[in-house]
Amino acid sequence: MADASYIETKAPRRTWGEAITDFFTPMGQRLVAMGENSSRYRRLERLTAMSDAELAERGVKREDIVRHVFADVYYV
Repeated sequence: MADASYIETKAPRRTWGEAITDFFTPMGQRLVAMGENSSRYRRLERLTAMSDAELAERGVKREDIVRHVFADVYYV
């Protein structure tokens, strides 16, 4: 004779914080991906990777890289 038992398992309940996090995380990831895919971000990465001598040849100081890349948008 066979004996079978049944165990009921319940899914763990999520807190409000977890539900909100689960909702907004994909949106945040997409926004980051959009920002990293922009031409300005790639230019910023290229300039940041340069040495101080290479930046000096271009007439840019390391502390002014962001101002240089976003000059037409944020800085006057």
